[in-house]
Amino acid sequence: MRYAIVTDTYPPDINGVALTLQSYVRGLRARGHEVEIVRPTRAGEPPGADAQSLRIRGLRVPRYPGLRLALPAGRRLHTRWRAARPDALYVATEGPLGWSALNAAHTLGIPVVTALHTRFDLYMAAYGLPWLQPAALSWMRSFHARADATLVATRALAQELREAGIGHPVVLSRAVDCAQFDPARRDADLRRQWGVDGNGLVAIHVGRIAAEKNLGLAVRAFRALQVEHPEARMVFVGDGPERSALQAANPDFIFSGAQRGDELGRHFASADLFLFPSRSETFGNVVLESMACGVPQVAFDHGAATEHLCDGAHGARIAGDDEDAFVVAAVALACDPVARRAMGLAGRDAMRRLTPAHVADDLDALLAGLRAGTDARQPPSSQTDAEDADGRAAA
Repeated sequence: MRYAIVTDTYPPDINGVALTLQSYVRGLRARGHEVEIVRPTRAGEPPGADAQSLRIRGLRVPRYPGLRLALPAGRRLHTRWRAARPDALYVATEGPLGWSALNAAHTLGIPVVTALHTRFDLYMAAYGLPWLQPAALSWMRSFHARADATLVATRALAQELREAGIGHPVVLSRAVDCAQFDPARRDADLRRQWGVDGNGLVAIHVGRIAAEKNLGLAVRAFRALQVEHPEARMVFVGDGPERSALQAANPDFIFSGAQRGDELGRHFASADLFLFPSRSETFGNVVLESMACGVPQVAFDHGAATEHLCDGAHGARIAGDDEDAFVVAAVALACDPVARRAMGLAGRDAMRRLTPAHVADDLDALLAGLRAGTDARQPPSSQTDAEDADGRAAA
C-alpha cells in the first residue's frame, strides 16, 4: 500500500503531534508500506521532493520560531499524486497545506482521513482572543467535514466533536514506547546536577512552555508543596514563548530545554512527581510517558488522563477546573512517598499494553479499509478491544 501523511509539523520538531506522526510512519513502514511525508521546509532547507517526502515552502509561526506553516500547494500535490497515487491520505493539520491536500484528494478521488490533534478553539482564550473561538470552530467544522473520518485519541473528544458537528470521529488510541520511557532510566547523576540527593523530591513539567499550558498553576502547586519540602526542586523540560518570563520570575527553577529520545526518558524517570495543569489538550502524550516512567502525576480530567489515569491508583485526576484541588493533590502526593512508589509501579504496569505496534496495526487497518470502501467511521476490531480496556482503566 502507498500512504501519504500531510502535516505542518514533523521531527526534528518536538511536540506531541510530530512525535505521534513519526511513530505512525515507522509502524506503517515496518509493515512494508510506502509512506510519503508532505511537510513544510525547515529553516535553510530548499523546497523539493525525494522518494519519501515532499517539502513545501513555509513561513515561520509567530511566537514559535521552531515551527513553520506550509503555504498552499494544491497544484504540486495534484501533479504528484496523479503521477503516483496514494491509496489513502492522512491529513494531520488544518492549515493551508491541509486544505490543499483535501482539495487534491477530492479531485483525484483519493480517500482521506483527517486528525484533530490540537484544539485551536480552546487556545483562543489562552492567548486573550476568546472572540475568535467561534471562527476557529467554524474553520475546524468545515475542514473535517470533507474527510471520510476524523481520528481522535479519546472517546470523550469523539463525543465532543459529535456534539459540535465536527467531522466523523473515530478513536485511534495513542501508544507509548516503554523502552524509551522506563523507570530504569532514573539517573542519580542527573538528580545531583539538579541539586537533589537520593531522598530529595523533584517535581517536573514536560511540554511546551506556552500560555495554553496553564503553567502558573504548576508554579502555584510547587510553591505550596515547597512549604512542606523546602529542599524540593522544580524542573521544566521543554521550550516555548513563555520560557524567558517564567525563568525570570522563578530563578530557583531548573530549565533543561527541549529533550529528545532517551534523554527525555532519563529526565522524566529521574523525577518524583509530574505536574500537568493543562486543560487544552486533545490528548497529552506526556501523561502516558510519565506513567511508563513510573512517575505519579497530578492532571486534570481531560484527554489522556480521562482515558488512562486512574485517580488514586496512578496519581490524582482532578475533576472540572478546580485549581485548588490540583494544589491540594500535589501537596498530598509530595508528602506521601509510599503512595508515590505504589502509584508509579501501577502506572508503569498499565502502560505495557499500549505498544506502538498495536496502534500502527489499527491505523493500517483503517487506511486500508478506506481504499477497500469500508466505512471508516467504524473502528478496527482491535481498537474496540483497546477502548474497552481503557474504559476499565479509567473507571
